[in-house]
Amino acid sequence: MIKHLSVILVLASGMFACQPKDPSLMITQEINEGWQFAEDGKDDWLPAAVPGCVHTDLLANEKIEDPFYRLNERDLQWIDKLNWAYKTNIRVEKELMARDRVALDFKGLDTYADIFLNGKQVASTDNMFREYLVDVKSFLQEGENELKIVFRSPIVEGLKKYDANPFVIPVSDNDLAEIGQVEGGKKVSVYTRKAGYHFGWDWGPRLVTSGIWRPVYLKAWDDARINNLQIVQHEVNEQKATFTAVIEVESEKSGPAIIQLENDGQVLATAQVKLQAGSATYPVDFQIADPKLWWTNGLGEQPLYTIKASLRIDGRTTEATGRIGIRTLELVREKDEQGTSFYFKLNGVPVFMKGANYIPNDAFPSRVSDDMYQTVVNTAKTSNMNMLRIWGGGIYEDDLFYDLCDEAGILVWQDFMFACAMFPGDDEFLSNVKEEAADNIRRLRNHPSIGLWCGNNEILAAWYSWGWKQAEEAKSQENADKIWKAYEDIFHNVLAEAVEEHDPARAYWSSSPSSGTGIPADLVNGDEHYWGVWWGKEPFKNYATHIARFMSEYGFQSFPELKTVKQYALPEDFDIVSEVMNSHQRSSIGNKTIEYYMLQDYKKPKDFESFLYVNHVLQAEGIKFAVEGHRRAMPYCMGSLYWQINDCWPVASWSSTDYYQRWKALQYYVKKGFEPILVSPYTEGDFLKIGIVSDRLQRINATLKLSMVDFSGKVVWENAVLAEIPANSSASYYDVNLVEFLEGKDSRNQLLVAEVVENGQVIAKNLFYFRPVKELNLPKPEVDYTIAAVDGGFEISLQSDKLAKNLFITIGDEEGFFSDNYFDLLPGEPVKIKLQTAIPKEKLDEVLAIQTLDGAF
Repeated sequence: MIKHLSVILVLASGMFACQPKDPSLMITQEINEGWQFAEDGKDDWLPAAVPGCVHTDLLANEKIEDPFYRLNERDLQWIDKLNWAYKTNIRVEKELMARDRVALDFKGLDTYADIFLNGKQVASTDNMFREYLVDVKSFLQEGENELKIVFRSPIVEGLKKYDANPFVIPVSDNDLAEIGQVEGGKKVSVYTRKAGYHFGWDWGPRLVTSGIWRPVYLKAWDDARINNLQIVQHEVNEQKATFTAVIEVESEKSGPAIIQLENDGQVLATAQVKLQAGSATYPVDFQIADPKLWWTNGLGEQPLYTIKASLRIDGRTTEATGRIGIRTLELVREKDEQGTSFYFKLNGVPVFMKGANYIPNDAFPSRVSDDMYQTVVNTAKTSNMNMLRIWGGGIYEDDLFYDLCDEAGILVWQDFMFACAMFPGDDEFLSNVKEEAADNIRRLRNHPSIGLWCGNNEILAAWYSWGWKQAEEAKSQENADKIWKAYEDIFHNVLAEAVEEHDPARAYWSSSPSSGTGIPADLVNGDEHYWGVWWGKEPFKNYATHIARFMSEYGFQSFPELKTVKQYALPEDFDIVSEVMNSHQRSSIGNKTIEYYMLQDYKKPKDFESFLYVNHVLQAEGIKFAVEGHRRAMPYCMGSLYWQINDCWPVASWSSTDYYQRWKALQYYVKKGFEPILVSPYTEGDFLKIGIVSDRLQRINATLKLSMVDFSGKVVWENAVLAEIPANSSASYYDVNLVEFLEGKDSRNQLLVAEVVENGQVIAKNLFYFRPVKELNLPKPEVDYTIAAVDGGFEISLQSDKLAKNLFITIGDEEGFFSDNYFDLLPGEPVKIKLQTAIPKEKLDEVLAIQTLDGAF
């Protein structure tokens, strides 16, 4: 991330002027005050927030109801058919006008924007994902200046392009054109470089936005400015790490300058250069002694170095900074006995990637706060994750998100913004994509968290496996060839070349899932999106057998908990098939599929609230099969990223935390499933096996302790075996015929407890049931608890006389976070849970409740 050091004098009127003999070449002012908006052509101006969008501004001015509440989304589809105008005044003094260059820097305009300064058009934009720097000195005047931006309807503009195209481009049903009341149900999303999820998805609303979604700055400078600072890493060893800082400078004229590099006040290098007029790059070599390596979460620390580049001309300076982590990272693609590997090697160590897919945190991305970013990254870190995949139908995230991932040790699989559709291939579109890619690669490439650039989400799979290729060929072979050529131009050429030009040290993967460039996915050569569970109604146990080299997407749905449902629905809506609940369920097979899987393993829940609770447990138990199966399959499989960690509105979805960032059962389960040491009981054919997986980089000498315990806590069988666990490994440590093992045991009333013990400490624990829950004789436990105040909340001590299956602690509609939840509380084994909350003890006593699975039916 690059930041410019600015010397600014802000006056009460909102104007600014540089100080006499300002030592800075660059000054910067954010234009975020005094904005108004209106439907274009009308004069009913209302206050607007920048950054923001027309929907949030209409909501703030009480012109529309909350789009997320009940069925309100349906009534707001008129918004995206109109043009909207935004305006503000900028007051400029004489000193500013004396600068060599003055420009408006737009970090994000959504999307078709015509920009006017004092009534004269200065630019036009057509890409939500690009940044635009517009020279405006010749359009400015001393005193008041009006900046006006007219946003043309993305639907109207899309229809023009749709109608002008001689054939229909294939688009998935996630473009909810019918809900959007688009003429003829035409799916126009692919013609506009805009977040795909705004047009709807099978977990998201259809709310097609317009507006100034990222900040706007007025910048003025003399002589030269630093456009970009790239830190290129070379050799790394224990003694030193060597680099080249590539400083891109835009200079008004040729002449001498001094570039100086610093880290934490220490001068790393100084170079005298001769600037060229125009834009040019100036490489400066430097090194860091005794480098500290950056590791992913769980493997080590995340030391970061801030490199400051200063450009000094005639005693005046401008600066840029880039924060780096020192590490080596490669995507290893090597032939082996099974096929071709697909794994990440960090600092020479193969690392199993544990994590999730990530979508934007809100349907309106300008509403995502710093705290929301902090929460989702903290959730990933706390849950023992080391990778998040930024999915291609959303946005290239804010700089802060990547900063937080740098600090947390979370690698980012970064999709380019293309998902589930073919796209145009005309020269104008390709040129736009090229600039978009350059903007975002250059912005993000210094982050150590960026692990991979990926061309698209599921488009290759759609062409070959969803029937698109055959359908297009049946209609017209000529058009099918044009559609495929556009695909190759974008994903095999434009994006691949952009990565090679701007970030050649990182890997580029053309499509997820795939087995290579243009090669459809299989299970032996690349990454896989497995949806046989869910869409195919295949059993959960298939997660443990349908395994590729890297499992980059899979998932199962749940509704939010009742606390969240209450925020978008009324009690009269509390039925899974009610109109409101159906509107907040966007999967075409959602409710029936949840019920189908639920009744395989559970009895029918007795009421709506119990259905939500059992649905959470069902989702968590299902994904548990996947997480453990994938990890047991290492090193053949080296990644498990479930779909998905978050939501963009309150909805039934595949998420593990809901829109309000409340943890579902799934988040608690994956936290345990991704622990550095995993013990995993499982059945394979006629055998019971116990696998142990270790992410540690050191050997472990431990004991595997096994016991059969009845639901009252009596131990009916036990065994212990030595477990010498190699570093970074997965293996089976117990293997027995299942029928023989269960002889003399009661699988309806007993469970298996597996523990890994090192130096007297339990470092991994798991429970295993031999029957579906509906076949277990679950007791009705008496759970006792005490509450003690601690810093930040309370400690709750629990114990039970009998098995309390999937114990769920709630505090009604109050806010709080439990360190664990939805867990099985074994009889005679006390557990302490931390509750982070601001509510007083008296209120906690009033609202705290405990639910167990036996009471849900």
